[in-house]
Amino acid sequence: MYWTLELAISLEDAPWPATKEELIDYAMRSGAPMEVIENLNEIDDEGDVYESIEEIWPDYPSKEDFFFDEEEY
Repeated sequence: MYWTLELAISLEDAPWPATKEELIDYAMRSGAPMEVIENLNEIDDEGDVYESIEEIWPDYPSKEDFFFDEEEY
């Protein structure tokens, strides 16, 4: 399983919190890349409910990870 920013962004508007099955359904309905569905299928799931993409991909960059200063503009 691998994640990239491009793949993770396709789940940004998912109906959080969501189960693995709900995320797979959302990814299929929204036309997400096949890699997203494959990654979701590889998650070891015990009926967990995920609150955000960070629970699936802990390295998902946050706003603080970018060096853009919104106050400058």
